[in-house]
Amino acid sequence: MMASDDESGGVDVSTFFIRGRNALLARADFSGLYVDHYLHLAAIGERVSPEHDEMLKNGLAAIALHCASRPWNESYAWTVNFQKPLVNLFLAGDNNFANLIGRVHTEAVRESPTGMFFSDLLRGRESLRRSVVSFEGSDVFRAVEAFYAQSEQRLGRFFPLEGDEVAFISAQPDCDTEWLEGIDAEGVLALEETETLSPLERRTYQWRCGCDQERMMRVLESPMRHNADALFGDDESLRVHCPRCGMRHVITREALEAFLNAGEAAR
Repeated sequence: MMASDDESGGVDVSTFFIRGRNALLARADFSGLYVDHYLHLAAIGERVSPEHDEMLKNGLAAIALHCASRPWNESYAWTVNFQKPLVNLFLAGDNNFANLIGRVHTEAVRESPTGMFFSDLLRGRESLRRSVVSFEGSDVFRAVEAFYAQSEQRLGRFFPLEGDEVAFISAQPDCDTEWLEGIDAEGVLALEETETLSPLERRTYQWRCGCDQERMMRVLESPMRHNADALFGDDESLRVHCPRCGMRHVITREALEAFLNAGEAAR
């Protein structure tokens, strides 16, 4: 389901087929999505260093452009482990609901000789597919390009343009890879004059996790059945943070018991 155009914020991603080069261009201005990102940080009371924030914004642009280049029945979750700085980026994009989310993790980050890129793909009703590749450096765009080269086994290149605009060109069958390897940001800005672009579609993505009380109660279902007293102690409610976006949810013992009872009755 595509998000409606009357929703505030978000990002419109336009895609084009570059005829004669057999490449796919995805391009968008991410200023609206970045505003949503900052509003979310304020809502959860989380602060991110300028360096990590820039990495996260580039990651959001990368996964949005990647998703817009892929079929509608796919959703992705990326965990990108950087060594310098030592930080993990979690990024998710769901084409079924046109959702994007991202978060910086600085605690309990695994150290390794190289950066590691973990990609989980869910396509329709197929089983989850995971790809793991290594990369060097701290550039998010280069990390995703390494994922394309090693896992997708094709060329993909990102181009930061003016302001908050970013473009992504990915190789399609019989792509002119020499041309794609040689083009720069200036050449991307001039594509309408130098190449024949066939418009494909425009997708509107929103900053949205999709977490809610029901999802959080599903997470608590097993520990609740195992030992409810240990879970709640003397309290009548729990504060649960979504691991994807950090949003806080308050779950009462009464509500969780009702949820479990309803599940039992439905079986």
